[in-house]
Formats: sequence, structure tokens, C-alpha cells
Amino acid sequence: MCALKLLLFNLGLSNIGDWIYLISLNLIVLDMTGSPFAVAVLYILKPLAALLTNLWSGSLIDRLNQRQLLMMLDLFRGALIIILPFVSSSLILMYSLVLFVNMASAVFKPTSMVYMTKIFPEEGRIRFNALRSLVDSGGFLIGPGIAGVLFWIGSPWIAIYTNGFTFLLSAFLTMLLPKVSNPEEKWGGFSIEEIRGDWQVVSQFSRKHILTMVLYSLFSLLIVLTAAVDSLEAAFSKEMLGLTNTEYGFLVSIAGGGIMLGALIQTWINRALTIRGLIGFGSLFLSIGYLIYASSSGFISGAVGVFLLSFSLAFANTGFFTFYQHYIPTDIMGRVGSVYDWLESFFVIGSVIGLGLIAQFGSIRAAVLVGVITMLILSLGLYRLSKKIDTISDSLQHQELA
Repeated sequence: MCALKLLLFNLGLSNIGDWIYLISLNLIVLDMTGSPFAVAVLYILKPLAALLTNLWSGSLIDRLNQRQLLMMLDLFRGALIIILPFVSSSLILMYSLVLFVNMASAVFKPTSMVYMTKIFPEEGRIRFNALRSLVDSGGFLIGPGIAGVLFWIGSPWIAIYTNGFTFLLSAFLTMLLPKVSNPEEKWGGFSIEEIRGDWQVVSQFSRKHILTMVLYSLFSLLIVLTAAVDSLEAAFSKEMLGLTNTEYGFLVSIAGGGIMLGALIQTWINRALTIRGLIGFGSLFLSIGYLIYASSSGFISGAVGVFLLSFSLAFANTGFFTFYQHYIPTDIMGRVGSVYDWLESFFVIGSVIGLGLIAQFGSIRAAVLVGVITMLILSLGLYRLSKKIDTISDSLQHQELA
């Protein structure tokens, strides 16, 4: 129980820090350059970092001690962020440091998933992931508020320093978490042959467990499309729905409230929840919420759509995380997650550019509707495939990785 509370506190701390960092960095770059494009580059650096790291990082994650790796990554990110103000005279140097921070974050995500899977028993994972969604939603609501207070006290640079120290504190807290067993397999060295062999392991697992990876891929594509649609959210809300800045702020708050309510309900009824229901119904109602939002013409209908999509997202994410922990073996989880995240990065870049071009040369509503209708098709496929999760479970019980 102490490990659960400590890990959740650590996740919450990191989540709040991420929001402080994101908002502060956006404002700093905008103040420095006055260019929206310069800010947009920050969003390109994240998938670029994943492309540069995820093909090889899984080899590290599955063979090194995950707790120690998490500590090193937090220390590395904290140090770089604290250095960031000292290179503020050069935008290129700032982008370079941000890229390295994002690369460390790209390794941190699958590493934390492996570690969390190892320290929590199978029967408690739905509850843990529900609590994790609650913590994430709390960060969504609290992080921007703390950033605003720090801006009022000092400047965005104060917020950047604060974020750097949250990473250092997170590294210390990780040291207090339980140790996990090291894999028995010894690493032959960081070589192209070793990495190519790991890709083959992922390929073999994917071919042997097609249903598992098709469901994994469909959900990943669904999340990619939510990110692409969200990139147009501000412009859509102001131009298509005619919202003021204040009304748009309320809309964002409603999204945060929907996620938090969904996470709270999950923690109360977690024993009655199933992976099949969470993924199937969560994904379907997520897409329906987006469809209501994309079809709306004012604040009320837009708010209904935003609340439904954010409420459903909490359930869908919990289902997916639990599915991932149940059906991807921990000894190859880092490699599988990293390779598929690498592929996902291409789709993120492509979908954001694609919808952006439709918005630029057509209309914002058309771009959003294209994204949302594609999401609905994917969610229908997920709903049907989620009914076969029991088949996936039986398959994993009777097969071993070649």
C-alpha cells in the first residue's frame, strides 16, 4: 500500500511538472520570437525525439534495472531543464536541450510501464490504473494553476526551475520504491546486431499474437487521431463555435472535470470493471463525444461533447493500460512498447500535418470531421475486437515466445 501511494504521488508530481514545463516553455519561446511557428516547433520535437530513441531504447529497458533507469532519466531531465535558462540567448541551443529532454521522456514512458507492471499484482491493475487516471486528471487541473501562480510570483523561468527540481525530487522518491528483479539474460553489448535481434523478437511476438497487436495498434491509432484533432481544438472552438477566450477556458476546465469524474467513478467500481468493457465502450463513447463536439455550433453542445469524450477517455485509457500489462510479457515489454511507439510517432506527425493541410486549404470543421469520422471507424473496430479478449488470453496461455 505504501508503494502504491508513493508511486501515485510520484506520478502526480511528474504530471504537474509536465504541465508547468509545457505552458512555461510555450510562453518563453513566444516572448522570445513572437512567432507561433517557433512554438509549433516545440510540438514537433516530441515525436522527433521518439523517432530518434524508440528503435533502440527497448533494448536498454528490458535488460537494465528499471528502477535505476527511471532515476537516471529523472536526474538527466531535471539537470537539462535547470540548465535551460542559461542558454536562453540561443533558440537553437534551447531546442537542442528540449529535444534531449523529450528523448529521455520517450525512454521513460515504456520503462515506467514495465516497472509498474512488475511491482503490482495482476488482480490490482485495474484499480491502480484507475487511480493513475485520477492522478493524471488532477495534474491536468492543478498544473496550469500552479504555473499561473509561479508566473504571477516571478516569471516563466521561475516555473522552469521549479519543474527541474520536481524531476530531481521524483528521482529521490523513485529510490524509495521497491526493487524489481533484474532479467537473467545478459546483454551482449549495444550493437546493431543486438538491436536487430530485438526487432526480430518483437516481430515474432507480433506474428504469433496477431489479435493482441491489432488491438494495441487500433487503440494507438485512435489516440494518435485524438492528438491530431486536439491540435485544431483552439482554432475550432474560437472560429467554428464562436467562443471567447473565457468560454474556451471553461471548455478546457470541463474536459478536465470529465476526466476526473470518470477516474473517480472507476476507483469506486473497479471490481466490476473488465478490460473488455473499458476498451470497447470507452473507445466507442470517446469517438461519439468527439463527433458531438465536431458537429456542434455553440458552447452548450460543444461542452456536452467535450465532457463525454474526456469522461470516456479515462475509462479507455485504464482499459488499454491494463490490457497492455496483462497481455505483453514483462521480459519483452520495453522492446514491444518502444518499437510500436516509434511507428506511432510517424502517424502522429502525418495526421497532424494532414489535418492541418485540410484546415488550411479547406475548412477547420472539415478537418476535424475527417479526423473524428476516422476515429469512429477505429472505435467500432475496437469494440468488436474487444469481445475477443478472452481468446487473446487463451492464446497467451497456450503459446510461448519462440
